[in-house]
Amino acid sequence: MIKGMKEPKTVTPPAYQMPPAPDELFGDLFLDVQLSRIFPDSKTFVDCVPRMAPEAILTLYQSEKNKPDFSLLDFVHQHFTVPVSTTSGFTSDPTQSTSDHIERLWEVLTRAPDAVVEGSSRLPLPRPYIVPGGRFREIFYWDTYFTMLGLKLAGRTDLIRNMVDNFAYLIDTYGFIPNGNRTYFLTRSQPPVFALMLQLLAETDGPDVWTRYLPHLQQEYTFWMQQAESGTSRAITLPDGAILNRYYDPTSRPRAEAYYKEWELTETARTAGVEPRALYGHLRAACESGWDFSSRWFGKDETIVNTNAGDLLPVDLNCILYFLEQTLRDGYRQQGQTQQAGQFDKLAENRKKAIHQIFWDEHQQFFVDYNLVSQQRTEALTLAAAFPLFFRLASPEQARAVHDRLRADFLQTGGWVTTLVRSGQQWDSPNGWAPLQWIVYKGLMNYGFTETATAGCDRWLALNDRVFRETGKMMEKYNVVDDVLTAGGGAYPNQDGFGWTNGVYLQLMHEKAVLEAGKRSQ
Repeated sequence: MIKGMKEPKTVTPPAYQMPPAPDELFGDLFLDVQLSRIFPDSKTFVDCVPRMAPEAILTLYQSEKNKPDFSLLDFVHQHFTVPVSTTSGFTSDPTQSTSDHIERLWEVLTRAPDAVVEGSSRLPLPRPYIVPGGRFREIFYWDTYFTMLGLKLAGRTDLIRNMVDNFAYLIDTYGFIPNGNRTYFLTRSQPPVFALMLQLLAETDGPDVWTRYLPHLQQEYTFWMQQAESGTSRAITLPDGAILNRYYDPTSRPRAEAYYKEWELTETARTAGVEPRALYGHLRAACESGWDFSSRWFGKDETIVNTNAGDLLPVDLNCILYFLEQTLRDGYRQQGQTQQAGQFDKLAENRKKAIHQIFWDEHQQFFVDYNLVSQQRTEALTLAAAFPLFFRLASPEQARAVHDRLRADFLQTGGWVTTLVRSGQQWDSPNGWAPLQWIVYKGLMNYGFTETATAGCDRWLALNDRVFRETGKMMEKYNVVDDVLTAGGGAYPNQDGFGWTNGVYLQLMHEKAVLEAGKRSQ
């Protein structure tokens, strides 16, 4: 921690009532199910829907669990509805074009407004929405922006509008946008891209979008900035008075949806001299980043038990919040509230200055994260360096240097690789991810590096097409380095569907078509 900075704590506004997560709701039954591994994936049980009140299920469990012929698996199936894959029952046709396949998938991945079910981990949403795919049976916050890119091109503005309203509902109900609409996500958010979603919606619905959702943007900002004065929670006050942000989760126990995997790390952590409760908090912070998991968050020894995500100021998060401050400035200015607009203009300029001072590594000529404990920039080189280009924060000289490093080290046969480290974690080499392909592409295009941006775009699209022809699937992530079909690493198998891959594919195809049309017209 920074010298003089108070120990992190969390404050939930008393008006927001947080329902209990499955580990709190089902107690011993939850522990017995997860630790007995009756389901290989810990997420399965927490997504189960109880067929009766949780109290009644727990009473039955206590009375039956010690009987000689008791089967825990049978008990769960008897008293819960066990979820299936989001694409269960759907058969793809690899002879179709990738774009036609994605068009068919929109309805498969669309969910109707949720009913309220007592004891379910799902947080009911009032409007239809898109889920990512595979084991992900709920809306995910930052995924949705990249999915929306494709929905807009597909003419599905209705779904964009519905999902924006769902996120506004979550802000109204819980004071922030959770990682996803599950009770076990209520201790963390994800990269705060709500303003980017509104930017997309405003392109079709007009400037009234900013007026309608300005209170929600303000509450989003309040959530991320609360307690900045005392240097606690997600906002950190640096010794020079600058305020920057980190990912943070106050909970110091294994995540309910990954319970067994994280419980298994307990002894390994102790052996390595790491306090398990601190590790659980850092793992949750990494999950709030969306990059779960990566060597980007590793401390010494570069293993997952040395994850220190809560000790880092991430460059990408602070770029996103810079855009949120700019958006609030413009929103208040549109309403004629000049004082508030002026305040956010100053906040955005202060953050921009801090981003250049804190995250730019002159020696490496790259944007990197900052470690609050060591008070030094980290050495991890990742695609997060493209976010200052995406949000036009980089100087022309910085953009050129980042471009040169990206082209030399990160551009692979299948697109942009996330990091240069092979750690076995899924947000590391050899994997590439759709959202970062878009961030890099747009960032490079913002500074005129069309040739390099196009090369990455073409390679990613070709990989997506090849994998679809051979598997009939759009994947969550891809191996962009090796000439193989699948990606790897992480706590679960590669998923198919897949929301943000579909959205970015359509967006990049559109960008490619526009460039080619421009060349033909010259």
